[in-house]
Amino acid sequence: MSIGEQVLEAAQSMSASGLSPGKSGNVSARTEGGFIITPTGLEYDDLKPNDLVLVKEDGSVPLEQLKPSSEAPFHLAVYKARPDIASIVHCHSNKATALACAGKSIPAFHYMVAAAGGHDIPLAPYATFGSEELANALVATLQDRNACLMAHHGQIALATTPAKALDLALEIENLAKQYLDVLTLGEPKILDDEEMNKVLEKFKSYGQQD
Repeated sequence: MSIGEQVLEAAQSMSASGLSPGKSGNVSARTEGGFIITPTGLEYDDLKPNDLVLVKEDGSVPLEQLKPSSEAPFHLAVYKARPDIASIVHCHSNKATALACAGKSIPAFHYMVAAAGGHDIPLAPYATFGSEELANALVATLQDRNACLMAHHGQIALATTPAKALDLALEIENLAKQYLDVLTLGEPKILDDEEMNKVLEKFKSYGQQD
């Protein structure tokens, strides 16, 4: 499967799963000379591989293409800052967005929080969508994480393939739902740093590694 087909499959799965309602959200993946990303304002089910947009390493877009997602600037910035990742999924999933709009990050209430690469799933500060300020905020927040919430916006997940980035986004949404449920029961009990370090170490060899 080509990288374009992988991006399209992840985008359509993201929409079908309910992670990103309507035309919201976007998916991208590195390719030679830059990255490819879903176009702005089009239904995912209607997209074809040739509708995907190449954004070059300097941020330019060939004139004959569709207009890329309005969030292409933060995809570009994150790829430049994180050479270890090759795909990004951004969505407005319901529970993660609810926490983000309440100004809440997700602490280590459950060991699976380590799936994002650290002791918590942090909250990036708010900035206008498509702006340089948002790109800078995400680069700073994701310097040692593979996922974060975005204040008053949604969530973002990074991985080595579109499918893995989508899987991580789904896990973040599941954790957000669980955390919201826990909050209704009172003050959550949080795993300590020592235990989370153990979990992070075990995750290095967990599952099918790249």
